[in-house]
Amino acid sequence: MKFIEGGVTAAKGFKAAGTHCGIRQGRTKNDIALIASDVACTAAGLFTKNQVKAAPVQLDIKIIKSGKGQAIAANSGIANACAPNDMESAIAMQKAAAEALGIDQELVLVGSTGVIGQPLPIEPVKKGLKELAGMLDESPEGSNQAAWAIMTTDTRKKELAVSFMLSGKEATIGGISKGSGMIHPNMGTMLCYLTSDVAIEAGLLKKALKAACDVSFNRISVDGDTSTNDSLIILANGMAGNDLITEENEDYATFANALTTLCTELARRMAADGEGARHLITCTVKNTVDEKTAETLAKSVIGSSLTKAAVFGCDANWGRVLCALGYSGIAFDQDKVDISFHSKAGSITVAKNGKGLAFDEDIALAILKEDEVVIVCDMHNGSSEATCWGCDLTYDYVKINGDYRT
Repeated sequence: MKFIEGGVTAAKGFKAAGTHCGIRQGRTKNDIALIASDVACTAAGLFTKNQVKAAPVQLDIKIIKSGKGQAIAANSGIANACAPNDMESAIAMQKAAAEALGIDQELVLVGSTGVIGQPLPIEPVKKGLKELAGMLDESPEGSNQAAWAIMTTDTRKKELAVSFMLSGKEATIGGISKGSGMIHPNMGTMLCYLTSDVAIEAGLLKKALKAACDVSFNRISVDGDTSTNDSLIILANGMAGNDLITEENEDYATFANALTTLCTELARRMAADGEGARHLITCTVKNTVDEKTAETLAKSVIGSSLTKAAVFGCDANWGRVLCALGYSGIAFDQDKVDISFHSKAGSITVAKNGKGLAFDEDIALAILKEDEVVIVCDMHNGSSEATCWGCDLTYDYVKINGDYRT
């Protein structure tokens, strides 16, 4: 398995495009994207656990039950959530994409991200989708334009693909995602669209997607908020020519591993691009009784505002970490906990057996100045571990969200 370029157009039979249609006044960036397969696909999706769900999410939940899809239309700027005529707008968007592509409306999934509560101007959307149908591109540039189109406060696009072998055939999974704020485990304010040329049954596709999501997108946090629009969708068209995956065999394991690898890297990129972020925070909790215990502890650390602020200030304040472990809801022996910080600049142990150690502050400062800071918590109570990802909390986070709507 290897990472390759091309995003959602890396898989055989997929095209994509993005353009500016004018959803919000005064904006010039791409704001609408279209992804389409040459043939109908097996489809699976996972969506926000927020009780307040945007109209596109409600519509997609119904569509995805069929296990089929062929295209995805998505916009940024307006979330089409809790707004007048939001469901009518979602359906109109779906219909416009279907007509532009000449496919069944029930094979089109839709997504929106942006400001909640404002109506989605449907005429620019219709015009944009009609244009996009004629712009669809199977080259990496098509994916590139689509990736830019779904961004909101993101500062850089998240786009990647993996290539691997199945049944002697080269197979691919590609993806684009967005997410910078309102990110919290159980899927943050994210849109992630994945494409694959693998032949696989719908039930197994969903199982693999959920397993991948659980250890990637559900293990990141930026600010503790979960959005109304979170969507993770995969389309698989079977054009790789592999034997249809109908059971959890070796091919399924290979596919699931590739999917998890791709989702993990996209999730890491989302956490690193948290609103105003300067550091990616990776927390590995090891030697626990089971993986779920380790995950809960690691989530508590990367979600801690005080830990995030300490990393922003390059302050090796390990007490913030131990405190976050303590309020996670997990019982443990504090006198067995070791804490260390790691980065490209080196490693340093700052606490052992639950007590602070004398350490070189200059070395700690150098470690914490790197773009990615790894916090390792050894609980000395088993053999399981889990890793979660977050980012630091900076002044810019407040600035970005203070005027997000206006």
